[in-house]
Amino acid sequence: MFEFIRKHTKLTLAFLLLLIIPSFVFFGIEGYSRFTSGAHETVAKVAGHTVTRAEWDQAQQRLIERVRRQPGVDASQFDTPQARLQTLDALLRERTLLAAAQDQHLAPSDARLQRLFATDPQFAALRNPDGSVNRELLSMQGLSSEMFAAQLRQDYAMRQVLGGIESSALAPRTDSTRALDALLQRREIQFQRLDPAAYRARVAPSDADIEAYYKAHEAQFRAPEQAQIQYVVLDLDALGQGVAVSEADARKFYDDNAARYTAPEERRASHILVKADQGTSAAERAKAKAKAEALLEQARKNPGGFAELAKKDSDDAGSAAEGGDLGWFRRGAMVKPFEDAVFGLKAGELSGVVHSDFGYHVIKLTGVRGGERKPFDQVKAEIESDLRRAQTAKRWPEAAEQFTNMAYEQPDNLQPLVDKFKLQMHAATVTRLPAPGATGALASAKLLDAVFSTDALRNQRNTDAIEIGPNQLAAAHVVKYEPARTLPLAEVRERVRDRVVVTQEAALARQDGEARVDALRKAPTEGLGDTAVVSRTQAAGQPPAVLDAALRADANKLPAVFGVDLGNAGYVVVRVVKVLPPETPPGGDEQLRRQYAQLWGAAEAEAYLAALKKRYKAEILPAARAASAPD
Repeated sequence: MFEFIRKHTKLTLAFLLLLIIPSFVFFGIEGYSRFTSGAHETVAKVAGHTVTRAEWDQAQQRLIERVRRQPGVDASQFDTPQARLQTLDALLRERTLLAAAQDQHLAPSDARLQRLFATDPQFAALRNPDGSVNRELLSMQGLSSEMFAAQLRQDYAMRQVLGGIESSALAPRTDSTRALDALLQRREIQFQRLDPAAYRARVAPSDADIEAYYKAHEAQFRAPEQAQIQYVVLDLDALGQGVAVSEADARKFYDDNAARYTAPEERRASHILVKADQGTSAAERAKAKAKAEALLEQARKNPGGFAELAKKDSDDAGSAAEGGDLGWFRRGAMVKPFEDAVFGLKAGELSGVVHSDFGYHVIKLTGVRGGERKPFDQVKAEIESDLRRAQTAKRWPEAAEQFTNMAYEQPDNLQPLVDKFKLQMHAATVTRLPAPGATGALASAKLLDAVFSTDALRNQRNTDAIEIGPNQLAAAHVVKYEPARTLPLAEVRERVRDRVVVTQEAALARQDGEARVDALRKAPTEGLGDTAVVSRTQAAGQPPAVLDAALRADANKLPAVFGVDLGNAGYVVVRVVKVLPPETPPGGDEQLRRQYAQLWGAAEAEAYLAALKKRYKAEILPAARAASAPD
C-alpha cells in the first residue's frame, strides 16, 4: 500500500483534496478551528512564544502524578482552580528562565554536564558505581539517556540565571543586625484576657435578636446545591474479576521465572589479608605471598583459632577486630577472585591463598544461606494475581474505549455499564467540591464538574467517562438535584441562637475590656493580670494578634496600654512594660545572619525574575486567569 502511495503521489493528493474540500464547505473553516481550539488555546505568552492549554494540562497532570506517588498526600487538593493557576505560573517562570538562559548562552558543555551529574547529591540514586547514568531507572521514568541529558542541561542552564544573583547578594551587617533585633528583641508585657464564656449568664437573646441576626447573615445558613447520583468505576481490579488463570499457566510462569522465586544465595566468610596492592614491588609481593602461605598453614593446623589469627595478623583493619568476619554478602559484592574463591568453598572449609588487587587472602567460609526455591503452592496466589493483572492490563485499552462509548451512546442510565463489565453500582450525595476525606471517584473534581454540568442536570444524561486516576474511569448519573437554597429560620433556629449568644458574649467582653484600658491609662501603676516575656520567636502562648501589637508598640513611649479585640475569641488588655535585650541563640547568631543573607539573596533573585518577566513580556492571559479563579 505504501509503495502504491509513493508511486502515485499526485493521484493520492488529488484523492485527499476530494475528501477535504467538501468537508470545508460543509463545516466551514470555523468548524475546524473549533475542533482544535481547545488544546491549542493560548493561555500565556513568553518572549513571543505561546503556552497552550495542552501544555498547561500536561504540566498539571505531571504534578498530580508526582503527588499521587507521595504516601499520605491527598492529590485532590492540588487539582483545584487555584492550584492549576500556580502550575501555570510555575510554567511561565520556567519559560522565562529558559529564554534568559538561551540569550545568555548559559547551557553547560558536555564535560561540565558530566561533572555536575557526577557530583550533585540529588542524582546519587541515578548513578552507577562508575559514575554513568543508570538507564534502567531512567526507562522506568519514561526517559532515555538523551532525553535526560537534554533535560539536565536545560535545568542547569536555568539555575544559573538566578544562581549568580542569589549567591552574590550582599547583606550588610548593619541591615542584618536591625533585622535580627526585630526578630529576637524581647518585651515584658502584662496582660488580662477577658473570656466571652464568662459572660454567658448575662446573655439572653430575644426572638427579635435571633431574627435580626438571621436576616443579616442569611448567607451563613444556605445549603449548597447538591445532587444524588449513581456512579460506576472501571479499573484494573474490576476488569480483572472476570479473568481466569489456569493452574497450567501459573505453573508454566513459575517454571519460566524460577529465579524470581528463588532466594538469592548469601555467604558469610572471614579472611586474613596480607596487603600487597598494585604499586607493590615484585619482591614485596613475593614476601607477602609467603607470609600468607605461612598463615594458611597455621589456620589449617588450628581451624578453630582462625579468628584469633585474623585479629593478630590481618592487615584489613575493618575486619581484623571482628576476627576477620565480613558478614553476609551476595555475588557481586566482592572483587572477582575473592568472590570466586568464597562461592567455591563448602561451609567451614579454608581456601588456598587468593590473590586480589588488595593483596593475598586466606579465607574461611563460615555460613551459607538462601538459594532455595519457594514451593509452587506458596507462590501460586501471587502468580495468579500477577498473571490476572497482566492480562487485564492488555484488555484495558479496549475496555476503556467500550466503557467511554457506552456511557455516551446509552446515556439514560448506567445499568448497561454494570451489566457489560460486572460493575458495582454506587450511590452518593455530592456537592460541587469534594467533601473532606473523600476518596476514589468522589474525590475527583473533574467528575463532580461533569455531574453539575448542564447536560447531566437538565438533560438527565450520563456524564462522560472521566479519568479519575491511572487506569481508572468513572461515569455518573444524576438521580435528583437540589439547587442551593437558604434554610428557613425554623430549621436553623438553634444554630442562629448559638451564634447570637457568641456574638453578644464577645460584645460584653469587648465592652469591659475597653473600660479596663481606659482605667489603666488613668492609673498607670495599677496592677494587671499576668506577666510574660515575648518575642517573634517566643510567643509565650499569646495569640498572633496580641504578639504583633505588643512588638509594634512604640518603645519610646512605655509603658503602653492598649486592647486587642480577638472577635468571638474575646478581648485582651495589654501593657508593654519594658524592652529587654535580644536573647542570643546558643552558639551565637552567625547562622541566623547566614539565613538572613540567603533570604536577601532569594528576594533579589525574585526581583530579578520579575524584571525578566517584564523584559520577555511574560503574561498569563486574562481568560486563563479568570477560568482559574475560585467560585
